[in-house]
This record gives sequence, C-alpha cells and structure tokens, in this order.
Amino acid sequence: QVQLVESGGGLVQAGGSLRLSCAASGRTFERYALGWFRQAPGKEREFVAACSWYGAITLYADPVKGRFTISRDDAKNMVFLQMTSLKPEDTAIYYCAAGGLFAGPSNSSSQYDSWGQGTQVTVSS
Repeated sequence: QVQLVESGGGLVQAGGSLRLSCAASGRTFERYALGWFRQAPGKEREFVAACSWYGAITLYADPVKGRFTISRDDAKNMVFLQMTSLKPEDTAIYYCAAGGLFAGPSNSSSQYDSWGQGTQVTVSS
C-alpha cells in the first residue's frame, strides 16, 4: 500500500485558485493510478480527477473540466491538483487516492485502495 498525506487546502474567494498537494510514501508509488475525490457536507464522496500510472492519461469530472488540472511528480512521490476559477460549490474535503497497479485513470473509488486523510477547501462567495 501507499501512504498519502494531503496539504494545501484553505479558504479562498470565488474565482481564486488553490493548489493541493499529496505526498506519498512507498517504493512503488510510480506504478499506481492516482485520483482526487471530494466530499461536501451532507453529500456522498465524488470523483474529481485522476491520472494513469505514468501520468499521460487524465480524466476529469464534468464540473471541474477546464478549471482543475491533475499532475504527478514520481521523482518526488507527489500528486497535485491545481484548481482555478473556484466556485462556492467546490467547497469540500478533498482526498487523494492511489490504486490500480499499472492502470489508467478511473472515476470509480473502488479502484483505489490507499486514501489520504483529506484537506478542507472552502470557497466563499
């Protein structure tokens, strides 16, 4: 398994930007697909973005397409989520996840077997 720790969340005004980071430990980090999910109060966890095990293929949820970008730096065991043009409806706890050995990106949480503790993102109107 891969251990994951998110950071970079905070309070931002609508229209602003944030960059979430997720640090991973584990020698085989580069072999796994990575994803970002979020959970707003009173709602179920939902898919945000994912990338394949080598990072060339990405997948985004419709609400964030064109505004969010997922990237990975395997040399540093890091995955990032650059968020721009933030909206109040983006307010949620954001989780990074790893799973799917040598797999492509997936919007299904069942592919991922390692999860971080989450970081809060709050967008004010």
